Amino acid sequence: MPFKPADNPKCPKCGKSVYAAEERVAGGNKWHKQCFKCGMCGKMLDSTNCAEHENELYCKNCHGRKYGPKGYGFGGGAGCLSMDTGAQFQGEGK
Repeated sequence: MPFKPADNPKCPKCGKSVYAAEERVAGGNKWHKQCFKCGMCGKMLDSTNCAEHENELYCKNCHGRKYGPKGYGFGGGAGCLSMDTGAQFQGEGK
């Protein structure tokens, strides 16, 4: 019987095998330590400040900005209104 190596889970960000010594778990996936960072700002994450959306990791602040509620009533009134159009969240070529 030929030797068959164990199948290691693949990192959703880079697609390479993740070994137990370097794994971080979030959203049911295993990530490399160096891949476990925010998809928008690049901040290194840990289990207390990460949020996962469609196999992409975000820090709590960036996840709230991109997927959180928007509009009047979600910021405390006119003092918190933003003229931001969300252009930084649109992909290139859209």
